[in-house]
Amino acid sequence: MRTDFALVLTAALLLDSFPRNNGEHASRGPCRPGFSQSFYSVLISRDVLQGQGIRKVKFDDCVGNEAVVFQSSDPIFGVRPDGSIVAQGEGASLDEPVQFKLTASGPSAHVWETVVQLALIDPPSLLQNGNEVTEEEGKVAERKEASQAPPPVIVFSGSSPNSSRGLRRQKRDWVIPPINVAENSRGPFPQMLVSIRSDQDKDISIRYSITGVGADQPPNEVFNIDPVIGKMFVTKPLDREHRSSYHLRAHAVDMNGNQVENPIDLYIFVIDMNDNRPEFKNQVYNGSVDEGSKPGTYVMHVSAFDGDDNTTANGMVRYRILSQTPHSPIPNMFTINSETGDIVTVAPGLDREKVSQYTIIVQATDMEGNLNFGLSNTATAIITVSDINDNPPMLTSRTFSGEVPENRVDLAVANLTAIDADQPHSPNWNAIYRIISGDPSGHFTIRTDPVTNDGIVTVVKPVDFEMNRAFMLTVVVSNQAHLASGIQSSLQSTAGVTISVQDVNEPPYFPTNPKHIRFEEGVPAGTSLTTFSASDPDRLQMQQTIRYSKLNDPADWLSINRTNGQIVTTAMLDRESVYVKNNIYEATFLAADNGSPPASGTGTLQIYLIDINDNPPALIPRESQICERVNKNVHGVNITAADADTDPNAGPFVFELPNFPSSIRRNWTISRISGNYARLGLRYQIYLEPGVYEVPVIVSDSGNPPLSNRSVIKVKVCPCDEHGDCTTLGAVAAAGLGTGAIISILICIIILLCMVLLFVVWIKRREKERHTKQLLIDPEDDVRDNILKYDEEGGGEEDQDYDLSQLQQPDSLEHIISKPPGVRRVDERPIIPESQYPIRPVVPHPGDIGDFIHEGLRAADNDPTAPPYDSLLVFDYEGSGSTAGSVSSLNSSSTGDQDYDYLNDWGPRFKKLADMYGGGDD
Repeated sequence: MRTDFALVLTAALLLDSFPRNNGEHASRGPCRPGFSQSFYSVLISRDVLQGQGIRKVKFDDCVGNEAVVFQSSDPIFGVRPDGSIVAQGEGASLDEPVQFKLTASGPSAHVWETVVQLALIDPPSLLQNGNEVTEEEGKVAERKEASQAPPPVIVFSGSSPNSSRGLRRQKRDWVIPPINVAENSRGPFPQMLVSIRSDQDKDISIRYSITGVGADQPPNEVFNIDPVIGKMFVTKPLDREHRSSYHLRAHAVDMNGNQVENPIDLYIFVIDMNDNRPEFKNQVYNGSVDEGSKPGTYVMHVSAFDGDDNTTANGMVRYRILSQTPHSPIPNMFTINSETGDIVTVAPGLDREKVSQYTIIVQATDMEGNLNFGLSNTATAIITVSDINDNPPMLTSRTFSGEVPENRVDLAVANLTAIDADQPHSPNWNAIYRIISGDPSGHFTIRTDPVTNDGIVTVVKPVDFEMNRAFMLTVVVSNQAHLASGIQSSLQSTAGVTISVQDVNEPPYFPTNPKHIRFEEGVPAGTSLTTFSASDPDRLQMQQTIRYSKLNDPADWLSINRTNGQIVTTAMLDRESVYVKNNIYEATFLAADNGSPPASGTGTLQIYLIDINDNPPALIPRESQICERVNKNVHGVNITAADADTDPNAGPFVFELPNFPSSIRRNWTISRISGNYARLGLRYQIYLEPGVYEVPVIVSDSGNPPLSNRSVIKVKVCPCDEHGDCTTLGAVAAAGLGTGAIISILICIIILLCMVLLFVVWIKRREKERHTKQLLIDPEDDVRDNILKYDEEGGGEEDQDYDLSQLQQPDSLEHIISKPPGVRRVDERPIIPESQYPIRPVVPHPGDIGDFIHEGLRAADNDPTAPPYDSLLVFDYEGSGSTAGSVSSLNSSSTGDQDYDYLNDWGPRFKKLADMYGGGDD
């Protein structure tokens, strides 16, 4: 039975061995040091045990596998430096599967481990008693054993070693091999995986169970086990992309729930199937490459992801190019790395000016690119050929020409055109024009039109026909970006530009402008100041005549000769005039020629006027005040002077009091403070009446000869308080008003106040009379305050009993009976057709106004429908036989019991009544 189990177990392990062996060729992801698998299960033939390689394990320490040492825990099997497992001698026997550990260590202290299990493909049962079996007999026996092979049996580690059906551990570190289950299995389900048993099941009843993810943890019931016989099943198809492995634990207990065996770990690996296509991250990839690139130049990268296991061929993606559009210059301008997806150029000849973009269809196929078995997907790669400056700009002509008028700037005089095959509006296409000769003075510049790329020759500095009649420029054009390596400038990048200068009539100009001259003020009219002449720049033309005129002369002091430009004064020059600023008088003159068309120029003459002593000084201030007592006049009045002249014809000033009248020097005195200031005050022990005094003062300047001026200062002498300030009364008195004038002013103020007071009293009296009009009855009996009006629509019950016949129209009134039917009131409008009044003209004639008024009056009088609203109204008669007596029956009698003394309290309006009725015995 051990032979049967080995045969079935090796068949089961083969499912795990095949995909993992193929996984050695998986595309590399991020490097993780270690063995590619944690468990290797290998089926081998007996004839390879004679010192040959059995299996190569894959190991990578991510640093090149340098100085890596492999070691085996089994002395019969060794490992070569490249990871190949070999048999050390002929003593190796695989009657039962052999399991051992491999370790790998490198320069670092870390050690990596993996487990290798070896089993024979040829079962020992085929060789009995050392006799050979024929090939045909072996095949029949193999088919028979395979058809009758029971499922693998896993025995708990505590089982008896004499068990004939289960695998028995040869060592205490025996590792139970994982159980491999293919994904997407079609069943039927439940599908048996393995049988678990305990050696003690012969003595007692055992119950088996499994726990873990997929059993009693989500996702639940993916795996279950028969609790009696220990067969474990998978209940549904598995998906490796959803979950690649399961870790379960098998338990064995007796009928009382007591643990019989220690739990064992079961590892279930889902074997990958090729059920996922490669998927590109993008459907369209964009890349670029410079034109003229050499073969092997990197262009772009595309990548696809396959959901299958990338350690097997199912997830190993390979790339290839299906098509290229266009095929110019050759159909295969690019190639792709089948493993990495990098696209590179494979041929020269990329030229943006011929082909600016390529479209490439890239195919990704799994199964390592096997088109017969692999799944494929496609994506589009758009490769743009980037422009480089491999085409120098070329001018369309070898010569250009233009014209420019003299004395003009910012004017386009010529247009240069160039062509460039590079990408428009890029630095490789943008043109830069330069003048390399023919313009040493910098009269011209060339500006590039950003739209057309043309060069516009512009004059930036005025040219003179009399100096240069033409310019011969040499222009070179280049790009904003440098030419690519190996590209030379074209001979057509240089051209000549001829610019002709056009002569125009230039205006005359004043060589010295403005012209400065110096003169003393006060020169008489008719004095010749200077000759202000202009020059004509048009020397090569016929001699032109220049005529002069005055353009601006603010004070009208000057005149100019029309032919020679001589300037003569027409009035005396005054430095102190308002037209003179900072001693300079400025006038503007015009010079015009007789060219075609006429031209004119202006010139400015500035006359610096030298000051002379022609203005006497003036006293400042002209009014002041001073205390009447000299002991309080501590400071006096500070005086100075102002002179329109300047130094040395102004200060220092001399202040003097005149000798006449003599009272001036007797009452006043002047003391010098500084060169420009003096103090005017009363003499000591001099008392003056309050008032205004005019004090003459003679002021002299420092000119040569000096000028003097007799000025009068009005000084108010007034009483002062203790602080030396004039009192209010004193200020009034000092203003020149006498006692009589002051009394008159006060009387007028009093009269005005009395008039205002009388007016106010009169107003109050009228207001009081209006409010004292009271009734002749007691205010409590005044019914006007007792009648209240309510919004009632009907009266009470007592108001409903009244005789309506009293309101009927009497038949005895003939003037009322004669009214037309239906009219009950004279002032009521009857219901009859209205009369037609004469139509008034829009604009009546003045003579017809009287006739119009009379005609309208007659029509109104004869109109029966017009009630006499402006006449006496007659109301309907209410009837005769009133139950009320005559009012004349009321008599006024006094019985003496009535007391009318209260009439005296009603005011003057009821005084007469009070005298009549409240007079007592009188």
